Amino acid sequence: MSERDILPPGSSVPRTPLDSPAPASPPPEKLLSKPVALIQLIVFSAIGLVMFFVPFTIGEKSTILFDHGATYLVTQQHTLAVFLLFLLMIYGVGKPIYDGSWRKNITNMILTAFKIIGLVLAIMYITDMAPAIIMEKDMLPFLFEKLALPVGMIVPIGALILAFLLGFGLLEMFGVLMQPIMKPIWKTPGSSAIDAVASFVGSYSIGLLITNRVFLQNQYSVREAIIIATGFSTVSAAFMVIVAKTLGLMEFWNLFFWSTLIITFIVTAISARIPPIRGFDDSVERPNLDHQQGNRLAAAYHLGLATSRRATDLKQIMWSNFRDGVTMAAAIVPSIIAVGLTGLLLAKYTPVFDALGLLLYPFTWVTGMPEPLVAAKGMSAGLAEMFLPALLLTEAEILTRYVAGVVSISSVLFFSAMIPCVLATEIPLSVPKMVIIWFERVVLSILIAAPFGHLAIYLGWIS
Repeated sequence: MSERDILPPGSSVPRTPLDSPAPASPPPEKLLSKPVALIQLIVFSAIGLVMFFVPFTIGEKSTILFDHGATYLVTQQHTLAVFLLFLLMIYGVGKPIYDGSWRKNITNMILTAFKIIGLVLAIMYITDMAPAIIMEKDMLPFLFEKLALPVGMIVPIGALILAFLLGFGLLEMFGVLMQPIMKPIWKTPGSSAIDAVASFVGSYSIGLLITNRVFLQNQYSVREAIIIATGFSTVSAAFMVIVAKTLGLMEFWNLFFWSTLIITFIVTAISARIPPIRGFDDSVERPNLDHQQGNRLAAAYHLGLATSRRATDLKQIMWSNFRDGVTMAAAIVPSIIAVGLTGLLLAKYTPVFDALGLLLYPFTWVTGMPEPLVAAKGMSAGLAEMFLPALLLTEAEILTRYVAGVVSISSVLFFSAMIPCVLATEIPLSVPKMVIIWFERVVLSILIAAPFGHLAIYLGWIS
């Protein structure tokens, strides 16, 4: 008689360990050999560094390579660039409606509405059907041609190149090497140094793209991501040249550039320690990067090599970065047009920024700036568009022009582009808190830049 014969009806024979199939073990992770991984780390990281950080002069314009590519599209292939931009905007408008994310919260609803308005405004601009009041050269044409179109081309191209910086171990190596500097001063991990350099040499949109991607990989806490997004993701060095030219500061370019860089990072170090940034969550699980000084270089090498060994699918890495860039650009571009136009109209035709200037007046007055109320009102317009202080204060005295130039860069946040860029990321930062951070940064920038400007004028560095 078998075991099955003595069991109650409907029962089954218990399976012994020998009868049971062995639990499926996960397939071993595919890794590159160390020599191949090392070559990949060196070659691909070098490509990324050259593409992002080494300026090349082409056609009398000196900038980084992928910016040359974006500029070529915008200037030499303008029709194609406009066509691609409209594809991005249609995708940016359609995505939240298709996936239902527009109804997720009130912020998403407002942003989706602005995206739709931005697409409509772009169509009105291209078809020359927009009202004359918004077709003035510093309104819709400025937003479309000088902001939306370049950003729409730069972000996807930059995201594609970004794969070489983020995918093969360089970020992890920087994280170990820069930790002793970044963490004590700016309360951010060492890898955020890449964000800072990418923003100044390339574009704030690229800096934000890096920040968002690293944040989604759980390598930044919420507070760290906010510090980086609002403190390092400022306009590029190329745009700083435009600000300096407008304000008549090119004669003192080196002083302006380096002092602005230093003041921006000092302001970031201070703002990271005060509300509202101080109150954000700073918890995150990531590898401990605190190493003994003698072992830090070796630790950086091993961590970078380990990352490179896992990077076995170049096409997937490139596609993932490009897809993220397209998604971000699609969300940014229509918002730039709609939100930016709103800010520019408020600055030009309402007393909103005059009232905001009254809040800055005590600081321009106490630092001894000529015509402090005029200076305060001009700098307050930077909340709408970072270039407005330079436009409004071109005839001011040299100290005011210098401080306005610094504030334009170091304030970081503005409605025409930067704030919509932050809102397009996964970083949980609301508009009211961004406005507060903007105000703090402007005040701190005035309090630091004005005394330095007085000293520079006294020593004859600025005349």
